[in-house]
Amino acid sequence: MKPEERARKTIDTLLEQAGWLVQDFDRMNLGSSQGVAVREFSLPSGTADYLLFIDYQPVGTIEAKKAGQTLIGVEEQSAKYLTNLPEILSTERPMLPFSYETTGIETRFTNHLDPEPRSRHIFAFHQPKTLAEWLEQAPVGVPNEQNDTLRARLRRLPPLPRANLRECQVEAITNLEHSFAENRPRALIQMATGSGKTFTAVSSIYRTLQRAAPPEQPHRPGSACLHHHHSAPVLDTLWRTRT
Repeated sequence: MKPEERARKTIDTLLEQAGWLVQDFDRMNLGSSQGVAVREFSLPSGTADYLLFIDYQPVGTIEAKKAGQTLIGVEEQSAKYLTNLPEILSTERPMLPFSYETTGIETRFTNHLDPEPRSRHIFAFHQPKTLAEWLEQAPVGVPNEQNDTLRARLRRLPPLPRANLRECQVEAITNLEHSFAENRPRALIQMATGSGKTFTAVSSIYRTLQRAAPPEQPHRPGSACLHHHHSAPVLDTLWRTRT
């Protein structure tokens, strides 16, 4: 088996594990599942390795590469498949919102609904229902800066209440929120011993869960949701807090 074929077999398995139904182009049946991944879909700009459909609508592409190939820069190849779709594909959006590049071992993802889309490493393909939720948060015609995706909400956090917070804690939380709003891949809170790092971390987590949650999903104190995907970028940073 060639490296490319081995990678495709692995990718098929990963998609199926995430809840996608993988089909060949000549046997395509978009009504057979909420999420359908169609192999080798011919487009005006070339052939997409996989074209992703949710509820009959095209929503994204997957560019497959053999194991060991560097994926940085491959998103430029993916981008050409996101626009100029054939008339047979019905979509109200000017471009497909999601793109993946993968070897079956390493996978990168770009959400083009974000205010400033950026390719990032992920550990698994998203489930169809997750992408469907993100589409609902970004109605057609609403600018990315004004939609309700996580990255857009992080840009609209209200001013931080300063009561019961030390000046260094205010500075730490404010700068961390600026980092999230700018979609930076990493951040670090560095505070002196005894300055209240734990209180700072908990305050930031609580505030983000309360203020950055989707309007229909408010988070309340005591809810067991710290590992929900909405809080992932916050936790990923705060658990790295150190003196």
